[in-house]
Amino acid sequence: MGTMWRNTTVKNRLNLRCGSLLPAGITILAAAMAAPGQSQTIAPSPAGAGGFSSTAGSGSTGRSGTPAQGVGPVILPRDFAQLRIEPGDLLSVNVYDTPEYTDSYRVDPSGDLTLPLCGKVKVQGLTAPEAAKLLETALKDNQVLNRPQVKVDVQQYAGQYVTVLGEVANPGRVTVISPTKLSEILSQVGGLTPIAGTRIRIRHGEDDTGPEVEAHYSRSETNQQTESILVRPGDSVIVPRAGIVYVLGAVFHPGGYVMQEDGKLNVAEALALSGGTVLQAQTNGLRVIRRNPDGTVLDFALSYDGIAKGTQTPLELQAQDVVYVPMSKLKATLSDATGILSSATSAAIYTAR
Repeated sequence: MGTMWRNTTVKNRLNLRCGSLLPAGITILAAAMAAPGQSQTIAPSPAGAGGFSSTAGSGSTGRSGTPAQGVGPVILPRDFAQLRIEPGDLLSVNVYDTPEYTDSYRVDPSGDLTLPLCGKVKVQGLTAPEAAKLLETALKDNQVLNRPQVKVDVQQYAGQYVTVLGEVANPGRVTVISPTKLSEILSQVGGLTPIAGTRIRIRHGEDDTGPEVEAHYSRSETNQQTESILVRPGDSVIVPRAGIVYVLGAVFHPGGYVMQEDGKLNVAEALALSGGTVLQAQTNGLRVIRRNPDGTVLDFALSYDGIAKGTQTPLELQAQDVVYVPMSKLKATLSDATGILSSATSAAIYTAR
């Protein structure tokens, strides 16, 4: 019979069986953490070294990235029908009536599966049925079988992850095996902290040069962008800190205040957040100290009385600005701008609730 071992009919189907999937006021920010959210579909644990055992049918779209080490929470897709094969996956290949080829094969880092007498077959990015058809073609083209019948099961998915950094309750890695909604990723790391900014950055790729997408997040509105944006394995999610301005001196609650929601805050609003000025305050000696990126310092002299009367427009503040209200005219003259900036580093941070 030579190398033409057996005749079979082409049969290409995916038979992956899946077990059940687990389905007012101002508060000082000491160790405040956002309340953890809940994911809708969570797997109990990876199987093997950084992989997921699955005999299930498949989920969303293709995957890319580096295999994870089973670190952090795990998110599985609801639908496995179109899940793509990636490096590190363990495939169960069954060639009908040919036990010599029926075995488990690990996809190598290049995305290839090595089949005896056929060499390397590129299976990365294919679904299991597509991989089965390609293996049938390889067996036939290499004159190993005349009409091969192959079935491919994904025995183990290689774990991959999304890295979440910045102002979230539990920064780290979330293990995923398919593109996942940004909202589900955020829920797995405990949600955003009270001082998180409103612009979340999603960096595609494994290095800092990858393209970025920006998503808007608001505590007071529906967050449709976090529901519609998909995060892929290998991506990074960066949640920056919100801008903070400091109100120091003769006010009732000196400290740092988060620039909530739209990131805008003027002098009058900042003073209101701090509880207003005390009786002994020298309101006409109001100052705003700003450090530029080049290290130079700007010192704006303002009149709170003028702002209250409407004769002076409140200055729009920038992140890290310091609003300083002196206790007397003498202190307003003697206070050094650099010293005021330095004192802001030890100020308590407040966040609006």
